[in-house]
Amino acid sequence: MLRGRIRRGRQAHGAAEDDPLDAAQERRVRAVLALGGVPQADLPDGVQQVRLRLLERAAGGQEAPRDVSAWAAVVASNLAMDWHRAKRRQERLGERLAALRPAGPSADEETRLLSLAVARGLDGLPDAQRQVVVLRFYADLPVRSIAEQLGVPEGTVKSRLHTAARALRARLHEDEVV
Repeated sequence: MLRGRIRRGRQAHGAAEDDPLDAAQERRVRAVLALGGVPQADLPDGVQQVRLRLLERAAGGQEAPRDVSAWAAVVASNLAMDWHRAKRRQERLGERLAALRPAGPSADEETRLLSLAVARGLDGLPDAQRQVVVLRFYADLPVRSIAEQLGVPEGTVKSRLHTAARALRARLHEDEVV
């Protein structure tokens, strides 16, 4: 059912039939993985894991997610948390930032310093807080969608966002970035 729906949508856009993620969804998944701490070298494997889980869901006869893009972002976020638990943040911060940097001319020095400070601040957050910040502000999911996908009340998501924002703000002031 999901595969057929995806295939019909892909044929309308001239894309490959068997790929359950469109290009925008794949970019979002890559960004969520990278911001979640997965090194650049492991991003393709993470994207493939999201694809596999979507295909397994369809093969198992489960109903298609109401919002495939949101579902894929949450799965990517969970994969990133799993990676963190397994690797204990061994990879360098620079790899994460390089995965997000657009090709072409590099950003000015001030933007790079701010990006580095924010990434360090994210790295210092507890997993649950980092997850909701990445899903809300980088994957651009609404609070309601995050709550539904994570299976927690909206108030919990809001509380985690508030606490994380306060911690990030303190860290940026502490580092004299802002």
